[in-house]
Formats: sequence, C-alpha cells, structure tokens
Amino acid sequence: MKSSLHIIVFTLVYSGLWGCQQPIDTPKAKRLQKLYKNEQFSEYWYSGKAEVASYNLKQSRYGEVHEGKAVFIFVTEPFSKSKQVKLDVPKETKDDEVTVMKLNFTKKFTTGIYPYSMMLSAFTPVDRYHYPKTLKVTMSSQEWCGHVYSQMNLEKKKYRLKSFSYFESEGDQEVSVETALLEDQVWNQIRLDYKSLPVGKVKIIPGLFFTRLKHKDLKPLIASASLQEKTDHITYQIYYPERALSIHFSKEFPYQILSWEETYKGIGGKELTTSATLDRTLHIDYWAKNNITDSYLRDSLNLK
Repeated sequence: MKSSLHIIVFTLVYSGLWGCQQPIDTPKAKRLQKLYKNEQFSEYWYSGKAEVASYNLKQSRYGEVHEGKAVFIFVTEPFSKSKQVKLDVPKETKDDEVTVMKLNFTKKFTTGIYPYSMMLSAFTPVDRYHYPKTLKVTMSSQEWCGHVYSQMNLEKKKYRLKSFSYFESEGDQEVSVETALLEDQVWNQIRLDYKSLPVGKVKIIPGLFFTRLKHKDLKPLIASASLQEKTDHITYQIYYPERALSIHFSKEFPYQILSWEETYKGIGGKELTTSATLDRTLHIDYWAKNNITDSYLRDSLNLK
C-alpha cells in the first residue's frame, strides 16, 4: 500500500456508479483549495505515511463497561470513482481517480469469556468542493456467536446498503438509503476541514458500529449538532433523540482526535457510555513494517 504523493488537482469529472455530485457553495471553494494545497497539509498527508493512533477504550456492552483498545488509521490514497476501490495503478486511470482520506477504525474488547473484534472503513474525498459526499463505508464485527458485515456505496442520490448477518431477523439485506451526512465520515471531515461540519438541526445517518450492535435499521435521523471551541481542544457534539456523541480534537493541525464519548439508554432506561482516550501515535508507513523484527512497534502504540 502506498499513500498518494501528489497534490490534489480539482476536476469536474463524474462517471460510473459514483454518479454526479453537486459541489458545495462557491465561497468555500477558495478556502478548500487554499487548505488542501498548503505545504503543511501536503507534508503530513501526502508524505507516504499514515497516522496510526491507539486509544484506551471503555466499551459499553450488555449493560456493563468492558476495557479494550481502539485504533484509528488515517491515510490518503488513490480511489476509483466507478469501482469504489483503491486503484492499483493510479497513473493509468487518471479519469477515474479521486484522492480519498481513508479511515480504518478498529475496536477490540472482551465480554466475559468471548472477544469482540470490530472494524470500520470510511472513504471520503479530499476534494470536498467537487466531491462533498463520502463514497463508501464498510463495517465488520466478529465474536464467538458469529459475524456480520455491512457495506454502503454512494450511487447517485442514494447509498446502496448490503448487509449480512447471522441473526434470522436481519439475515441478508440490500436496500437504498437516502443520502445525508454520515456519522462515520465525521472523523474524516474533522481531519480535512472541521469548519465545514454542520451545526444546528442536521439530517444524519448514524454510525454502522452503533446500528449493528443495537440492531437498528440504517436510516437518516434528525439530530442537533454543535461545534464548540474549548481552552485546549475543540468538541463536535451530535445529539440524537436517544443518543449523544461527543468528539474532542486538537485545535492545531493536523486536528488529531483526542477522545470521544457515546451515551445512550440501554435496557430499562439505564444510561450507558462508551468512551476512548488517546494513548499513543505513530506517523509511519505501517504496511512496510510486517516483519517479525518490526513487532516492537506495537509496544510504541501500547498494543499487546
């Protein structure tokens, strides 16, 4: 795997499955171009390295809080607009290429005797002026009872959702979901341009981790969002009718995620909270560190 090493070039090419997106308002165009073409952004995100950050996780599940680890991996890479996959040879398919910020988000925790392993990936175009919608989100969850998998692909004005589960009530599904802000893209949007995060009443599609753990249908909800600048960090909060998510990130570039809390009411109205706090960070080409001699780097992330 290699990160895209080029500066994003704005283009009005639309094709294939991805469909035509309407660019966001013109006044933001100059700001976005200045933002993504500045040297600081390029040196960090087009360096051929990823940001890998570990977090101390406290995951609410079955009415209790279970300790574990979460990892965020942010990296830019070339992506196919038509196939919605990473391009193998970008220079041969320029008309189909868009640079994305990819988030790989993992959680590992144990409930009693058996472990959970969860992973979510979100692919958000860096050029949010011409391509304001996230292209794709995937999620998988494995534990001793079985595993589930979901995938959302942008298709014109809808997200096409395919979902597979070992639960009879869920089974195999394929549905269309109205486009809206994705909770799962908020993490990428913070890293790219947190000032563009919507505030006030917002139509938002809840995250795949939450909807699958709670066995909820995936659909847009009306939520209330706020962006608050604190003394030493910035907080983005989303208030759903029965749930709240607060994400805290640094005030300075590269706007690293520092912590988050997710609160909701469980069985019997008991309030439950999942939270995580930043532990360690590496800026590294982790895909090249796959030998036994590289295993010491896990200690650098405080991962057992």
